[in-house]
Amino acid sequence: MAKNQIQSVAPGSPAHQAGVRPGECLAAVNGHPIVDVLDYKYHSYDPELTLTLTSEAGERRVELVKDVGEDLGLTFATYLMDRARSCANHCVFCFVDQMPPGMRESLYFKDDDARLSFLMGNYITLTNLSRRELQRICELHISPINISVHATDPEVRRLLLGNQRRGGECLEHMRTFAQAGIVMNCQIVACPGLNDGAVLQRSMEDLAALYPQVKSVSVVPVGLTRHRQGLYPLRPYTPEGAGAVVDQVEAFAARCLAQRGSRIFWCSDEFYLQAGRALPEDGFYEEYTQLENGVGMLRLLETEWRGAVMTAPEVLPPVAPFSIATGVAAAPFLREIIDSGAATCHTKLDYQVYPVKNHFFGETITVAGLLTGQDLLAQLKGRNLGTRVLLPQNTLRHGETVFLDDMTVEELSQGLGVPVVPVDQDGFALFEAIFGV
Repeated sequence: MAKNQIQSVAPGSPAHQAGVRPGECLAAVNGHPIVDVLDYKYHSYDPELTLTLTSEAGERRVELVKDVGEDLGLTFATYLMDRARSCANHCVFCFVDQMPPGMRESLYFKDDDARLSFLMGNYITLTNLSRRELQRICELHISPINISVHATDPEVRRLLLGNQRRGGECLEHMRTFAQAGIVMNCQIVACPGLNDGAVLQRSMEDLAALYPQVKSVSVVPVGLTRHRQGLYPLRPYTPEGAGAVVDQVEAFAARCLAQRGSRIFWCSDEFYLQAGRALPEDGFYEEYTQLENGVGMLRLLETEWRGAVMTAPEVLPPVAPFSIATGVAAAPFLREIIDSGAATCHTKLDYQVYPVKNHFFGETITVAGLLTGQDLLAQLKGRNLGTRVLLPQNTLRHGETVFLDDMTVEELSQGLGVPVVPVDQDGFALFEAIFGV
């Protein structure tokens, strides 16, 4: 298939009204060559456009007028209009390297694509970008970008990324982005003895110096599965070690808040749970910028749940017995907020919260998002499940009803003998799933 070939044109769209046809290739917009989706999104934003189209019949131009930012209505063979760029690193903590064999092929692909960072929120390391691509990000003002920093010390970062040639360039590129006005959200995967302690302190100081272009930084504990044969020797955080990281990050974040008006740095919920610490209050998380990295997710869930409780009808309908299955880490917190909400609503609930151990990846993995259908089936079968099982939506492949091990929700429901109901990570959605209102 030819590059940038148009697969379909939405009926009634600006492109359709201008006479653009499927099978043609989009070569340029307003004279700007279209290399991939970034060029397409950027140059098609304006209201008056001239499209250069090519086909076997030759080249032609069409003009169209649309609203500012309105989509043209074109779809291409791939979302990126190009191949996704794979990762050039060999990170010592890479989760993909810790996957068992026999899973679907897409789970083994390591993307490290700046376009997916901008369009889909993926995190990138910046190690596979050419100088031309870095320049293009600045010229097109591609913002925000999500960056996996891990350490600003070049030598430590080379070790962490397993990339001696380009692993140490991160901070240099970030300074260039900051000068271009590009906003960056960052993550640090903390590994005991490698990039915590003094290394983490240096990383936080370097990144804070780039505020406000570095808008937020999450610090998350390394995730270790039981499939690490032949990989770099890493150990999980102890409760004491996790507590030390929380103390260090909170102390520096408090300084940033006083000096710059934002904490900038946050530990993920998992660090607090590992340390046995209470989660900070709602206002601590400011804009909840790092939710996708598990920063403040449980606190926001509780805040939303409280909002649903406070706006609930005075008389709630009776609720049939039910159960909730989730990861080991969040189970106690979930039961606590549900019991509190039921008490506020003066209603009694007949339910169970089942913390499901992760035997597939290993019991050190305690988050719900990495649970598999087979673990859920094995540990829930024969239990008192009530009339239905509620399950966090993030246990499933995005937009689908398939678990990581390819078991479907329907197959799990059949195996358990009761309906399995995925619920969005949202307190209002949880309230509605329980009470039906």
